[in-house]
Amino acid sequence: MYDDNQLTPLDIDADLESPLDQLGPPSQETEPPQYDPEVMLPLLESPETQQRMLAARAFCELQDARAIPHLLHLLGDPCPLVRVSAAYALGRNPSESALEPLIAQLNQDWNGYVRKGLVWAIGNSHDRRSLKPLANALRTDIPAVRLWAASALAQAAHIDYEGVIEAIPPLIEVMQQDAVPAVRGNCAWSIGQLCRELPSNVIYMTAIDALIETFAREADLGVREDARAALLKVGDPRGLQTIEEIEQDGFF
Repeated sequence: MYDDNQLTPLDIDADLESPLDQLGPPSQETEPPQYDPEVMLPLLESPETQQRMLAARAFCELQDARAIPHLLHLLGDPCPLVRVSAAYALGRNPSESALEPLIAQLNQDWNGYVRKGLVWAIGNSHDRRSLKPLANALRTDIPAVRLWAASALAQAAHIDYEGVIEAIPPLIEVMQQDAVPAVRGNCAWSIGQLCRELPSNVIYMTAIDALIETFAREADLGVREDARAALLKVGDPRGLQTIEEIEQDGFF
């Protein structure tokens, strides 16, 4: 039997405010992968758990479409360490065929550590189908998964205008209601990212109003700073004016 305390080899939760920054798209890699895909591919089907895990981790660095069917099979592996490695590997090797299996596994996997990896991979698909499961995870999952789902929804900026419109309401809702400050802060960060992709319409104005309210009224200083940073990056005149007025009054 495995428990969450054992699941530490993929140490990817150092930055709670924007965990997606820790795992950028494969094109951002600056060093050549240290694994040989011809060696790693057969190991994905190894009877040895350690070898399957090693091979799945290798494809967190390698891009090779031949690995995708094997990685999809590993999403159902009995070992959570193999499943989470497969999830991250599929996030590094996005495929239309992988999205539905990733969503299905997110809906059934008992392990929160694995679900974090699944959320990241689903967000990295840049597909409209990812938005509903990410919003559901943001509203209902454990805090660590909600944290990642908040940042994953910022990936809607890479989908299309309708995707941005769909992603913003759950982010506003959770930013205003979640009990965990880090989750609220990640929602503010994602809202800021998405607002930069919008024209000045009703959804944009609603999102800016929510960020202004969070900056003005949020009790947690870290969340207030996240909302402030989001407003500054968007550069909205009302947001900038609010920041200036509040700071002049000495309330921040």
